[in-house]
Amino acid sequence: MIIGVPKEIKENEYRVALTPAGAHALTKRRHTVLVEKGAGLGSGFADSEYREAGAKIVSDIETVWRRSEMIMKVKEPLPVEHPRIREGQIVFTYFHFAADERLTKGVLKRKAICIAYETVEKTDRSLPLLTPMSEVAGKLSVQEGAKFLEAPMGGRGVLLGGVPGTQPARVLVIGGGVVGTAAAKVAAGMGAEVTIMDVNLDRLRYLDDVMPANVTTLMSNPYNVAARVQFADLVVGAVLVVGAKAPRLVTKRMLKTMKPGSVIVDVAIDQGGCFETSRPTTHAKPTYVVDGVVHYCVANMPGAVARTSTYALTNATLPYAIEIAGKGFPRCCKENRELLLGLNMCDGHITFEAVAKAFGLPFTPAEKFLGKR
Repeated sequence: MIIGVPKEIKENEYRVALTPAGAHALTKRRHTVLVEKGAGLGSGFADSEYREAGAKIVSDIETVWRRSEMIMKVKEPLPVEHPRIREGQIVFTYFHFAADERLTKGVLKRKAICIAYETVEKTDRSLPLLTPMSEVAGKLSVQEGAKFLEAPMGGRGVLLGGVPGTQPARVLVIGGGVVGTAAAKVAAGMGAEVTIMDVNLDRLRYLDDVMPANVTTLMSNPYNVAARVQFADLVVGAVLVVGAKAPRLVTKRMLKTMKPGSVIVDVAIDQGGCFETSRPTTHAKPTYVVDGVVHYCVANMPGAVARTSTYALTNATLPYAIEIAGKGFPRCCKENRELLLGLNMCDGHITFEAVAKAFGLPFTPAEKFLGKR
């Protein structure tokens, strides 16, 4: 199979979909890997490293898309990339369709085979291709939140862990999954007073067992969220509904009760955000202020630590890419239910129900396409 790796064009996105080691793993299996010139530079990988791994460096991005049977990306195709997608071409990337109607309708017209990293799911309900970036984003959320709590950045001037004789910052983490757990660990390690909320009581029991003493667990419901946000210095939104739009858990009314200069970091912004006042921002302009509260809503947070993120992403995606390249579609989805669950679009049909529901569009079960090829 011919696999294309274009350079990411989202603003301040420095990740790349494949490391040189990943390219080597594919080329040694007799696949052809086309890497756009300079695609790896943001993550610290020179073109020469890809050449040494057996990949071909291509200067013309149109050639990468035109020749490739499968495109591997990090972020969703932007509007300028939509016309490059060919009918029947496999596109393997983070899509987050349910949060973006324009993306959904634009890509749907291309009649491609869209396998979304974020909905590939194991039998234990874990999300192997979302997990590494969730771990990065969770840790980064506290790092960024601590920075924007500083007075020169518009925050309250609070040191997250405090010092002897002062009160540490109060951190509220909404969601006890991979993102929330990573955020709570970092915040607790920095000495903050942390509360982590979730709707799953068994998950809260687990977190209560593994978290340090400065972390409190609390059932997530509108009453408890409203009661806690007003005292928080930093709120991390870490909720996820697989493949669907994130629920809005912190309302405009709740926001008005928060302290001036407090900070919210909405990690769920890729899926629409879990604060009513959230809107996507960029690394170039990461924050804005509503009712005195600093909002950090960068939609590609892991891109800020591109080298770490690229290694972590390739570690997770490569086994699946090898399987797709080796078996092709639809065999890979017939034989691997995890990839079948990742199939969001095929032949101009939406095959992931939550995406169809988000925009009132028709849904077609993915299984209907497995016998056609």
